[in-house]
Amino acid sequence: MQENLVIVESPAKAKTIEKFLGKNYIVKSSFGHIRDLSKKDLGIHIDEGFQPIYEIPSDKKKVVDELTKLAKETQTVWLASDEDREGEAIAWHLTQVLGLPVDQTKRIVFHEITKRAILEAIEHPRTVDMNLVNAQQARRILDRLVGFELSPVLWKKVRPSLSAGRVQSVAVRLLVEREREIIAFRSTPYFRVVAQFHAEGDPDQVLFKAELSSRFNTREEAEAFLEQCRGAVFTVSKAEEKPAQRYPAPPFTTSTLQQEAGRKLGMSVSQTMSVAQHLYEQGLITYMRTDSVNLSQQALAQCKEEVTKLFGEKYAHWFNYKTKTKGAQEAHEAIRPSYIDRQEIEGTPAEKRLYDLIWKRTVASQMVPAEIDRTTVVIDTNTSPLQFVATGEVIRFDGFLRLYSESTDDDTAEQSTEGLLPKMQPGDRVVRTQITATERFTQAPPRYNEASLVKRLEELGIGRPSTYAPTITTIINRGYVVKQNKEGQKRSYVQLTLDGERISEKQLSENFGKEKNRLQPTDIGMVVNDYLEAQFSPIMDYNFTANVEKEFDRIAEGEITWEKMIAAFYGPFHQMVDKAIGTQTDKTSQVRILGTDPATGRTVKARIGRYGPMVEIEGAEGEKGRFASLKKGQLIESITLDEALALFALPRTLGQLDGEELTVGIGRYGAYVRHGKTFASLTKHDDPYTITYERAVELMHEHQAAAAAAHTPLRTFDEEPDLVVKNGRYGPYIAFKGKNYRLPKGAKPETLTLEECRRIVASAKK
Repeated sequence: MQENLVIVESPAKAKTIEKFLGKNYIVKSSFGHIRDLSKKDLGIHIDEGFQPIYEIPSDKKKVVDELTKLAKETQTVWLASDEDREGEAIAWHLTQVLGLPVDQTKRIVFHEITKRAILEAIEHPRTVDMNLVNAQQARRILDRLVGFELSPVLWKKVRPSLSAGRVQSVAVRLLVEREREIIAFRSTPYFRVVAQFHAEGDPDQVLFKAELSSRFNTREEAEAFLEQCRGAVFTVSKAEEKPAQRYPAPPFTTSTLQQEAGRKLGMSVSQTMSVAQHLYEQGLITYMRTDSVNLSQQALAQCKEEVTKLFGEKYAHWFNYKTKTKGAQEAHEAIRPSYIDRQEIEGTPAEKRLYDLIWKRTVASQMVPAEIDRTTVVIDTNTSPLQFVATGEVIRFDGFLRLYSESTDDDTAEQSTEGLLPKMQPGDRVVRTQITATERFTQAPPRYNEASLVKRLEELGIGRPSTYAPTITTIINRGYVVKQNKEGQKRSYVQLTLDGERISEKQLSENFGKEKNRLQPTDIGMVVNDYLEAQFSPIMDYNFTANVEKEFDRIAEGEITWEKMIAAFYGPFHQMVDKAIGTQTDKTSQVRILGTDPATGRTVKARIGRYGPMVEIEGAEGEKGRFASLKKGQLIESITLDEALALFALPRTLGQLDGEELTVGIGRYGAYVRHGKTFASLTKHDDPYTITYERAVELMHEHQAAAAAAHTPLRTFDEEPDLVVKNGRYGPYIAFKGKNYRLPKGAKPETLTLEECRRIVASAKK
């Protein structure tokens, strides 16, 4: 009989652990969850205290059979699934399916896959923690109830085949609110004034910059101020030097790792989690789902050793960070390397980059603060009450900055901070060399990217480390949100410069509005959001969603029962569903009138049609209107009349080709070029509104050449004229007496003999 069976969640983890445990242990993987709520109907007995109906999915039956057989043949079963609520639930499901007693089966947890951690866990087993299991069950049941009851309401009232979820809908609401701020925003110009000075009597004339503390709304005001500065005297009214310290950022939690990997490495949230999972399973980092910034005593000691070895004793500093996150889950450690002395790893480029980031952040968190001298100099002028301010920052001792510096979301902020400022005292005169007034523009709030959305969700207390990545993936997959890049637009601006006694003017231009990987709600996302806010405002409320998370935490602590929590939620929620089904929705609220078409005098409107967002020019009485699809990135809520009318430029005639018209248009399956009865699809790089005649001809010729090649037989036989080997849409095949036969794998059509072709036809499935 086998002595020990250890069951983990993933095969990669099983491999790593097996190396540490020796021959008396067999380690097997459950490949994640082995049971889930039944897909038939709701999967919950509402009338029986919300009891869940669990079933083993068909793709897990083989795994379950193997584990059941092994469990029967083993003296001791150890459940070693992950150390969060999800992992605890997997352990409990295993006891239920494998027939193991919950209160006697050994449950072990570890937040790093190292020999020391595994052997320590085996020394101190516990049993399955039913409070954690119930917190996970409550989340699963509540989310199924919301999804199951809300989705049919959306099908009936908004559009078929839509779906809603508790956390996802609130995340979409954040994006919709931001989008509406952007739509309502009107950019206004202002003038920013920066002067270059040097200290009077300074033989080296060391230049430094100072910015005017006020900004001007108009060119006239800016010009008037420059006029005042022509003969002005500039005097230092305040010169302050303050020592300051900049502290390192704490080690990574799930959310800060997702944010920093997004900013520094350009990784999406789900990509970050996938790479981190691989690193964890190979035993390279600690568990990657955590909202704790705590480091173990052993890790702190290793960090100190590593910093001393690399940079010397004076760089090492023992910091113990405290977790401040709302409702922080379980007493985990932060995400750190399993072995701090391991600076580099083998692996894919993404694994190496993410590991390097985690290693640097962890080690830097145990380094001394950077010592900085901050200088502020205020300069008065005798011709105006306005003041210039110069700020300088000098790093006296680099400390942790020697290894790592945290990024911010707003990398576009205008920095006026300079390096070293010359030594000055109040009353000192300074000499201006030039003063520039540059036209700038107020900016709309930026769209969220994945990292900044995670940060906002965490600030609001919505979701937990395990939910951020799936939430974002879901809202993108459902088509409520798109992740997109936008090209910048050109705009010109004015710069006025006072140099000597002369004011000159320059017309300059810049790119603005460029976006990379930003999240924008789609029209359908906005319509669904508005409907849910109107009918289910409590569910869409940020505080309500955060309070539900706190209730799950209370279940995990054993303070309340999950049945009680679900019952308190479900009663009022079900009433809202009934009320929404009985409430007539105003379909006209989903239509936006844009104005009148100057050519026909008819109304132009935007709405969601059967195939997505579109604009329509109404037809005369009894006639059909004209329709056009919106372009990528256009929204019903923000499209203008001119932009809408431009969409009716299709279909467009480009000219004649061989005596027939060549036109371009958009159909049900995308943009196309048409010549007679022949259609050729445009590539994703071709824009139907701007495509040239030459490019359209090229596409048509390519299409015709491909079609001709497809119709040219690859092989014919004189002795059997009815049998032909052809090139088809899905590859080569045999056509014989009105029927088609697929070629076996590896067969080379050009070298087939008649005998081989006959065999393929004869052996084809009847």
